[in-house]
Amino acid sequence: QVQLVESGGGLVQAGDSLRLTCAASGRASSTYVMGWFRRAPGKEREFVVSINWSGSSTSYAESVKGRFTISRDSAKKTVYLQMNSLKPEDTAVYYCAAGPVTTTGYEWHYWGQGTQVTVSS
Repeated sequence: QVQLVESGGGLVQAGDSLRLTCAASGRASSTYVMGWFRRAPGKEREFVVSINWSGSSTSYAESVKGRFTISRDSAKKTVYLQMNSLKPEDTAVYYCAAGPVTTTGYEWHYWGQGTQVTVSS
């Protein structure tokens, strides 16, 4: 079993910053790709950002480029999401995800329970 536990969400004002943390435990491999997704009220879940096991490769959704930064500590099986210049449209439940890299790409096998981020205008 693999467990992902997110923390760091909260209520902030537009322009503020937050840092989310996701800690993996159990049988989580330090080589898993890790990332963040989010689901805003009334919308489908969407990809936000991913990072490979070494941290050498990241991918960001266009909507967060230049404002969000992902990093990881593979030894601790922990990933961080620094969110700056937050906007009301960033309001969502943020989910941490992890999984192996296969020949077909990233496979998001494991999910956290989510942490709420609310940005007021």
